[in-house]
Amino acid sequence: MNRARIVVLTVAICAGGIAAYLASGSDNSAPPPAAPVAQLPTVDVLVAKSDIGLGQTLKPEDVQWQTWPAATASATFIRRSDRPEGATQVTGSIARSPFIQGEPIRDQKLVKGEGSGFMAAILPSGMRAVSTEISPETGAGGFILPNDRVDVLLTRRDKNPDRGNTATDIVQAEVILSNIRVLAIDQAPREKDGQNAVVGKTVTLELKPEQTETLARARQSGTLSLALRSIVDANAKDTTPDEPARRRGESVSIIRYGIPSQMAAQK
Repeated sequence: MNRARIVVLTVAICAGGIAAYLASGSDNSAPPPAAPVAQLPTVDVLVAKSDIGLGQTLKPEDVQWQTWPAATASATFIRRSDRPEGATQVTGSIARSPFIQGEPIRDQKLVKGEGSGFMAAILPSGMRAVSTEISPETGAGGFILPNDRVDVLLTRRDKNPDRGNTATDIVQAEVILSNIRVLAIDQAPREKDGQNAVVGKTVTLELKPEQTETLARARQSGTLSLALRSIVDANAKDTTPDEPARRRGESVSIIRYGIPSQMAAQK
């Protein structure tokens, strides 16, 4: 009996030692605690609480303060530390460009109306808003939207210098204005309800002062048409000559297309 007890006790002691060893080993294999995450400095900036469309007048509920990493906060952002009344200060301003939800509000994209009309408020300094008549046939089938870029073409009929019996008038077309921004179709200054076409009778264009004279002369000379440009041409250079050069008869680079009127009618 004593020998049996000694054997049982020995086995128990060995089992306990093994268990203790395994327990200590599992503790050593446990992953070390995660290092504390460094807190980046932040600032509160004024952002759009929801989408803000072109020409929309800002109300207090359209904006809110949001925490923003200080390292990526541009100097153009409105910061609460610099302008604690920023939300009130932008109230009543008109959006010169659209804002998407969460986009920081910037003064460069806002303009104070101060009692003026919407178009006068969003029109850049030195530019003019000029309207002219269009139709689905002369306005790219109605697929021109506000803020698109277009070329303005003038089509006119000239007398054929050949006075023979078979002589026909010559129809000429030329690009008189290039890469012009469309401000509005009729009285719609922005796209509504996701539409991809606006059929109207009047288009309002953003022109330089000398371009307004070119357009006014062209309206009395023939038929105007609009050619829709790609969206990637927004920053393309205007290649049309200025009006003073045209009046002086200087050599200018204008795209012209001349075809007999009978051929134009057949087409």
